[in-house]
Amino acid sequence: MQQSSPQQESQEYPSDDAALFDRYGPIIFASILKHLHSREDAEDLTVEVFAAALEQKALSQLPPEKQLAWLKKVTHNKLIDTYRKMRYRRSVNIDIFAETLYDHEEPEKIVLQRESDQQLHQLIQQLPPLQQQLLYLRYSHNLSAAEIGALLNKSEVMVRQQLFRIRKLLRDNYFRQEQKGGY
Repeated sequence: MQQSSPQQESQEYPSDDAALFDRYGPIIFASILKHLHSREDAEDLTVEVFAAALEQKALSQLPPEKQLAWLKKVTHNKLIDTYRKMRYRRSVNIDIFAETLYDHEEPEKIVLQRESDQQLHQLIQQLPPLQQQLLYLRYSHNLSAAEIGALLNKSEVMVRQQLFRIRKLLRDNYFRQEQKGGY
């Protein structure tokens, strides 16, 4: 049985930053891209993950499988941070502008749609943060229940059940408000 010297063992692990990126960069990038759907955002977040790795000096002392696990955990945390930041950014719905450009003949219809959108927005704001986050990930980022579950460490079944209950709650509250005469 041939024994390896400590020097040979340390060479097995990516010890310098370039080797770490070469070895795990494509894996981390693909994982991020799967969740963000934007190549530029995925590249930026990949850089953030490896910047965090640069700050972690003990990372090079870990075996490869532990390095990858550490990088995946940092990736998960950075994705969650990104979703939280996006939640507070206001997005402009281009469909509203398209309606006003092409639907000059029915301004009352546009006003009614905007009022309806505002009512729904207010109802969503009344939901607990986790329910808001589930809706945001599903409908703003078009993530599947499985993808949302992976991000939030929840089962796909739980995510589907929660989304179903949230939609039912919103629908019931919306129609209750409509029957009362709006807000």
